[in-house]
Amino acid sequence: MGWLRDKCFHQGGSAPVPRFGGVALAGGFVASVLGAAYLSAEAVTHETMIVLLGSLAMFGLGLLDDLTPIGARMKLLGQILISGVVAGSGLTLENVTNPLTGASLPLGSLSGLLAAILWLVALTNLINIIDGIDGLAGGISLMLMLLLAHASKGSSSFMLALSVGMIGVLAGFLYFNFPPARIYMGDGGAYFLGFLIGGLTLVSSNKGTVAAALVAPVFALALPIIDVSLAIVRRALKGLPVFRPDRRHIHHRLVEFGFSHRRTLLMLYVLSLLFLLMAFGVFWSQGRLVPLFLGLCFLVVIYIVHSFGLASSRYSLRTFWREMQDMRRESRYTMLLAQWLEMEAERCPTPEALWGNFVFIAEKLELAEVRLQLHAGRLVWRAAGIADGEELEWKRHDFQGSDITGIEIAVRRDDVSPRLFEMKCELAAEAWFKAATRWRAANHADIELATDSKRLVATPPTV
Repeated sequence: MGWLRDKCFHQGGSAPVPRFGGVALAGGFVASVLGAAYLSAEAVTHETMIVLLGSLAMFGLGLLDDLTPIGARMKLLGQILISGVVAGSGLTLENVTNPLTGASLPLGSLSGLLAAILWLVALTNLINIIDGIDGLAGGISLMLMLLLAHASKGSSSFMLALSVGMIGVLAGFLYFNFPPARIYMGDGGAYFLGFLIGGLTLVSSNKGTVAAALVAPVFALALPIIDVSLAIVRRALKGLPVFRPDRRHIHHRLVEFGFSHRRTLLMLYVLSLLFLLMAFGVFWSQGRLVPLFLGLCFLVVIYIVHSFGLASSRYSLRTFWREMQDMRRESRYTMLLAQWLEMEAERCPTPEALWGNFVFIAEKLELAEVRLQLHAGRLVWRAAGIADGEELEWKRHDFQGSDITGIEIAVRRDDVSPRLFEMKCELAAEAWFKAATRWRAANHADIELATDSKRLVATPPTV
């Protein structure tokens, strides 16, 4: 079933669980809207109403993807369409304030429309991107709702009641989403929360409730903004598609360093709370402390870059650039092989044939050994010339939801740099994961290892 899908290759977690949490969030949101309308004496404005309806429309788009994947391009087009309709209905960005000088710059109608669309789409995807570890997206969204509730005090009783209601909804959701999660918000919940937060901040900005109504949420979202910015730079340097997901986000690195998912989440909560305090400081100072907080954010970026191995002082700039050029060539070559394997998966009559095609890729990538881990055993391929007991560099990627539990990939030590090895292993593991997923979908069968014959066989999937 679509709502009980495995997580994707790049998403953290332990096992397949329902992705229907967005339905609970949307239901709680509708109840919060009705409660806020009943408790508030003020009428719901046109701007607020189109944000509420647009949020539900964005939830529908994400829910559709949870049930039946529709592809990244179609999702982006849908996000732009919904954001365009909402912005075109009157929710535009009227002016931009320079956070350093406090000067306000009026925007024209077209510029304001485009800026609003960009803001809504960006917020929608930011919340979705950080939904890579249980509890992170929900926790940061709760912090942003606290910020919106504070911004609404004394200016809009409806917005205040709605924000408080959503705080309660998110707190209830986090009870079930905290590691180990029993339910995920899915794309439906992430799109809904991101769009709602983006829309409400635009409404607050246009009402002029706070001088820095748009600057403060940027500080509250500093963690995902920093994470995404570093990811874009990292992928561009490696020659990978800028919007391609990977396992190099901050939360992935913390887990790789040995921290549990729960401890990783708590550490990110503490960092997010620091940024949230900066956001409140922007409100309280009416934007005057923005330069100070920008400097603090810059120091945090430097700390993250060096602490998580995103930059190394061991290499000169020339050596680093040469390594990046090698990685760009290897990444393009590996991705072409991965695309071939995924398309070839539908033509493979048996799992044995699929494994044979993957072995072909392993040889092309000059891998030393590959171990396909299964519940009942493992399938091993070793390159010619690799002796027993030879020291190899290993990397493991875990899979969930099928008989195949993971894949281990090795190369000879000193054959490639650690960065290049890490990238090749991730791309190769992802290639197998996508090809196996496509084979199962085409043949309506799981891939399993029959331990008595030591070969791959297909069996009907379990429900």
